[in-house]
Amino acid sequence: MSKGVVCRRLQGRTAVVTGAGSGIGLATVRRLASEGANVVCGDIDPVAGAAAAEEVGGTFVRADVTDEVDVSALFQVAFDVHGSVDVAFNNAGISPPDDDSILITGLDAWRRVQEVNLTSVYLCCKAAIPYMRRQRRGSIINTASFVARMGAATSQISYTASKGGVLALSRELGVQFARDGIRVNALCPGPVNTPLLQELFAKDPERAQRRLVHIPVGRFAEAEELAAAVAFLASDDSSFVNATDFLVDGGVSAAYVTPV
Repeated sequence: MSKGVVCRRLQGRTAVVTGAGSGIGLATVRRLASEGANVVCGDIDPVAGAAAAEEVGGTFVRADVTDEVDVSALFQVAFDVHGSVDVAFNNAGISPPDDDSILITGLDAWRRVQEVNLTSVYLCCKAAIPYMRRQRRGSIINTASFVARMGAATSQISYTASKGGVLALSRELGVQFARDGIRVNALCPGPVNTPLLQELFAKDPERAQRRLVHIPVGRFAEAEELAAAVAFLASDDSSFVNATDFLVDGGVSAAYVTPV
């Protein structure tokens, strides 16, 4: 697509985005709005979330994605304001430094990551699906990760396990609700140049380089590249894409060795 040409594949549709205030979420808010969607931005950070919504003329709802009441209210607002829930990008997640090797990671850290990364997806899907069933239409995109598909010796054990859970949950929901007109896919990014990754590697550049060397294209992804994938999965262009793990990883999960 040439510069200056804007797709309007989501004209008039309502998209709910969690983790909307930064990183992949913010890039996706911008992309979905540019394609005509009414965007409802959910974030626990009222400043970043409100700024994202204001930028695109969307609606902000402060939501703790681990809280069922907050999640229910987020989707209710989307329906009340716009009359439909057509797209749910369940993207909020964390990757804290105390989530490490299984030999180091404590139970509190394990549970916190599972709650934010996996339980939140369960809650968001549970809230979104009834609206979509009534409409007989909807696309749910859940953020998993390429680490759900492969192992890492530099482990973040709870993060990896949570993303594997997102992958399995997405497959099952995609199969279960396909004949209701609902598609559910798991977006599996490779390492993305976001504030989360930058923070993770700031104290340990060697760790970042150790990961970068495994990516065939030789760089981390940009958030806008993931947002483009979400826009595709949200649109009718992906009408036969369902219950799959949609890899956007620069080839890392396919690589045995990388070019020199």
